[in-house]
Amino acid sequence: MIRTTILGLGSYVPERIVTNDEIPFLNDQHERCDEQQTETNDAWIRTRTGIEQRHYVDNDKDVRTSDLGVEAAKAALADAGLEAKDIDCIILGTLSPDIHFPGTAVFVQSKLGIDGERGCACYDIRQQCSGFVYGLEMADAFIRTGKYEKILLIGAEVHSHSLDYSTRGRDVMVLFGDGAGAMILGKEESDDERSGVIYTSAGADGSGAMNLYLKVFDIGKRPYVWYDANDREQNEIKYPQMNGKRVFLQAVRNMVVSTNEALAKTGLTWDDIDWFVPHQANLRINEAVAEYAEIPRDKCLNSIMWYGNTTAATVPLTIDHWRREGKVKKGDLICSTVFGAGFTWGTAIFRL
Repeated sequence: MIRTTILGLGSYVPERIVTNDEIPFLNDQHERCDEQQTETNDAWIRTRTGIEQRHYVDNDKDVRTSDLGVEAAKAALADAGLEAKDIDCIILGTLSPDIHFPGTAVFVQSKLGIDGERGCACYDIRQQCSGFVYGLEMADAFIRTGKYEKILLIGAEVHSHSLDYSTRGRDVMVLFGDGAGAMILGKEESDDERSGVIYTSAGADGSGAMNLYLKVFDIGKRPYVWYDANDREQNEIKYPQMNGKRVFLQAVRNMVVSTNEALAKTGLTWDDIDWFVPHQANLRINEAVAEYAEIPRDKCLNSIMWYGNTTAATVPLTIDHWRREGKVKKGDLICSTVFGAGFTWGTAIFRL
């Protein structure tokens, strides 16, 4: 039986670290100012989010999401002992594409040097914080059906360029960081039902779409950018908007339900699973999920404290962080649950 196996894992974050103490002094170019720009502080941020710092791309360089994705891809390829030319499909999840179109995956392909008339298939998916599990489900289906043999799955984000660095936008602004994570997925012949990717599920509830969104433009408007981006009275719409209370409640509920359903359908228990890796949106959400789903705290892996919310990148970034720390090892069984804008959610169980 053809099964999907994880051949390699990699991640990348920019070198620049932005602490909670620095956040209040950043302007809309994320440059540090002498005067405070936002009414917030380290205690305010930690209490609400659990975040201590995050990584940003340099604000004096031309860095795009595809650049971060390429670095994570190179690390994953090296881990797998493969070259870019071995890849026959790229799936990239992001909510911060390089440009409106074409999709960012084709830029990654080109920067990896595997473009041209015989270039591999490239997919962009827009499931925001749920992007990596959605992408993993796609990759698993492609490999099991024999469509592709080696898939590069990437989650990558550059958030720092599109945040509202002011008191008006602080609830969202303090959450996000830049980063990327990648996996190389391949096929193996095995009758072991507990090898490779064991389980994936994905769901959505469009009634929650406008509780967490970023318009920037609206195709129903004429023109589709109808505001003055430099006018502070008009430009709020170009920044992410969030109904924090509803997002928090729906995230906890759906992550708990999805996780419990995954265990029930696979017959696995927390005795079988080595690590629980939730999406890193807010440490308080993850703590609530662990409590209500009765997940052993010593099996919960978080990284939001150091990276913030990197949306589509959080799952591979968290796993790779703890692998580098020596905690996660090859062969470990991982359950990962995500929730994001849309609303979207999903759970995957796989052996690293």
